[in-house]
Amino acid sequence: MIALTRRQRRRRALAQPFPPAWRDLLSRRLVHWSLLDADERSRLEDLIRIFLAHKKWESANGLVLTDEIRVLISAMACLLVLGREDDDPYRGVTWIEVQPTTMVSRGPRRFAAEGVVSDAELPIVGETSFTGPVFIAWDAAREGARHPERGHNVVYHEFAHQLDMDDGTVDGTPILDPAQRQRWIDVCTRVYEEVRDGRAGELLDPYAGVNPGEFFAVATEAFFDRPVELEHHHGDLYDVLRGFYRQDPAARARRAG
Repeated sequence: MIALTRRQRRRRALAQPFPPAWRDLLSRRLVHWSLLDADERSRLEDLIRIFLAHKKWESANGLVLTDEIRVLISAMACLLVLGREDDDPYRGVTWIEVQPTTMVSRGPRRFAAEGVVSDAELPIVGETSFTGPVFIAWDAAREGARHPERGHNVVYHEFAHQLDMDDGTVDGTPILDPAQRQRWIDVCTRVYEEVRDGRAGELLDPYAGVNPGEFFAVATEAFFDRPVELEHHHGDLYDVLRGFYRQDPAARARRAG
């Protein structure tokens, strides 16, 4: 059997209509779907089909992979890049492993931005790396899709890390236009230090203070899930995230009432 190129897989995926059952699933399971306009939904449907065509999926610990699992996780990953011009995002992600619930990480782990190695057991709902798959706990992903008001979404978090990794480092600064870069560094460094010092308030999870990479991932969760509050309490941070993601979730939320 001749393997298809990425371009051929993309073309084949887009040639198929987006299944109505998937659209119904998103309308019921993903709160953000109702906030998108018709053009944004159409764009997201294209990205989902491309994402599914390029990624391998595996499950573990007895979980049966279903369309609900694959489509919902794909939709949340692709929502992050909805406003960007890349029609083939997350090229570095070859496969996604979905666990039914919280995982326990064992063995030595290196925290990239800190240079620290630890072998303590660590309960996790998601994990990613440069060379490995993206691990997602399904129960956490499902809850994040239905309850954005909680401000925690494991899919946004892990795929924000993937965007951060595009330049070869995990430092909280993804690939940016030169005009954006210095303001990004200034704003994110200031708010990161406020989190570490306990001066940032309660909106950003304290985990954002672990290192700059985690700060970017946690800030991404707040940007999409609690955008009006982020804009109010950390307007400069909201503004640089809006410039990077090329989306305005706070405006969407206000339109929805």
